[in-house]
Amino acid sequence: MGTNYVCTACNRQTIQWQEQCAYCQSRNTLIETVDEYLPETANQFEAELKWASKQPLMPGRQYRISLAGREMAATVTAIKYRTDIVSGARLAARTLNMNEAGRVNLYTNEPLMFKRQSNSGDLKFFLTDWQTGEQAGSGTIDFILRRATNLQWQNLAIDKTARSVQKRQIPKCIWFTGLSGSGKSTIANLLEKHLHQGNKHTYLLDGDNIRHGLCRDLGFTEADRVENIRRVSEVARLMVDAGLIVLVSFISPFRSERRVARDLFAAGEFIEVFVDTNLAECERRDVKGLYAKARSGVLRNFTGIDSPYEPPVSPEIHIQTTVLSPQAAAETILKQL
Repeated sequence: MGTNYVCTACNRQTIQWQEQCAYCQSRNTLIETVDEYLPETANQFEAELKWASKQPLMPGRQYRISLAGREMAATVTAIKYRTDIVSGARLAARTLNMNEAGRVNLYTNEPLMFKRQSNSGDLKFFLTDWQTGEQAGSGTIDFILRRATNLQWQNLAIDKTARSVQKRQIPKCIWFTGLSGSGKSTIANLLEKHLHQGNKHTYLLDGDNIRHGLCRDLGFTEADRVENIRRVSEVARLMVDAGLIVLVSFISPFRSERRVARDLFAAGEFIEVFVDTNLAECERRDVKGLYAKARSGVLRNFTGIDSPYEPPVSPEIHIQTTVLSPQAAAETILKQL
C-alpha cells in the first residue's frame, strides 16, 4: 500500500500533494489516503501541457517523450481543454498552437513505473518531434488513468504464423502513397488482380471507400487526416495478423503517420510504394474535378494545394507514373514482393 491523495470536492486522485486541486481548482481539499490498488505502472495519464512548436499539436500523432530518464513513443489521445493564459478560463480545443497550454490525455507505448510518493520533478516530461528532433512541448503528469490496468493481452491458440501457413503465403502490408490522381487506386487494383489470379488471399483498403464507413465521421483537416491514417493502420495490422496480403491506397500525406503505420508491423511486412506523379500531371488528369474545386476555394484543405504532401524519403518501391503505365507499374511491384 502507498500514499495517495484524493480531492474531497471532485473525488479525483493524484499522486502528489498540492494546495489547489489541478482538476477542479478547489483549494485545500486534497487529503491523504491509502489505496492498495493504485498502480505502480501505467501508460495512460492526464497531464498539463504547454505547446512550444510552430506546428500545432495533433491528437493521434506520435511524439517522443522524455520522462524520468527514459525515452519512448507517446501520443496525445485527447485535448480536454485549452487554458486561456490571461483569464484561466477553460476553452474547448481540437489542437494546441505555439505557446498555448491545456489539459490532455497522454498514452505511452511502454508502461512507466512511478514511486508511490513521487515528487513533482519525477512527473515532468518533454515531447519532441520524431522527424526534426525539435522540442514540441513540456508538461507535468497529474493523474494516472486506470483504463489500462484492467486490460491484459489475450494469447490466442491460432496466431499469424498458423493463419499464413494455412493460406500458403507471407502476409504483408503494401502501402500506396501519393497525391490525389497519382494513380494509387488504379495500380493497387491491378496488383490485387494479379495476386488474386495467383491464388493469394488479399484485401484492398481504399481511401475513398473507407470514408463511407469506418472514417465517415472525419473531415480533411490535418487532425482528421492523422486520425484517418491511425484507424486504417490498425485495421491493416489486424488483416496482416489474419494472414492476408493487405493493399492500402491512401494519400497519407504526412511522413510521421506513415512511420507510425510502419512501426505496427514486423520487419519486412510493411512495403511503402511511392506513386510519384507531379502535381501538374495530377491536375491534368483530375477526372473528379477536385483540383479545380480546390483552386477555386470551394474545396478546402486539399493535399497539394492548401494542405501539404510530404513525399517518402526512402520507400521500398518508387513508381514514376509518367514513365510506367498502370499495368507496368503493377507488374513491377509484383516482381519485388
